[in-house]
Amino acid sequence: MSAPETKLDTRFSDADAVPASWDATRQALEAAELFWITTVRRDGRPHTTPLVAVWLDDAIYFCTGPSEQKAVNLTYNPHVVLTTGCNDWEHGTDIVVEGTAVRVTDDPKLRRLASAWGRKWDGRWRYVVGGGAFDHEHGRALVFEVEPTKVLAFGKGTFSQTRHRFAPGQPGEHVSMNPLPPRR
Repeated sequence: MSAPETKLDTRFSDADAVPASWDATRQALEAAELFWITTVRRDGRPHTTPLVAVWLDDAIYFCTGPSEQKAVNLTYNPHVVLTTGCNDWEHGTDIVVEGTAVRVTDDPKLRRLASAWGRKWDGRWRYVVGGGAFDHEHGRALVFEVEPTKVLAFGKGTFSQTRHRFAPGQPGEHVSMNPLPPRR
């Protein structure tokens, strides 16, 4: 992925703030253990829930059971927001990732992702790939990829708001998806 356009929003930043670099933001995404995902219900109401995710190949990946609310929501609206950070006022960086969730069904890619989940959490997340999804001790999980269209990084202590925007044609700008079949 090419580096995104990075810009400090001075309206929401301290006078001595500097923009967060894309490398620092990406590293924070790679290291994050917990994210909050927001999807949109069919009637337009938001739905937010915590989940684990991995950053790999310039995208963020998450999984969910086929009947969970977020999976149902993605059937009708693939746009998502994933957030991570901490609730400390003076330290750290909060990150918001905007993009479109695309179902991953390619078994070789899913095997790479299952391995990434296992490495990140010392084997606590054990997935077996089969039939275009993850299988685990609690059932089946659908896997989704989100290439970012925009990433916001909010620095604390010296407060800053940085926008990383991806140019059209870069990864993150596609809008196609492999949706679940509509519910009847």
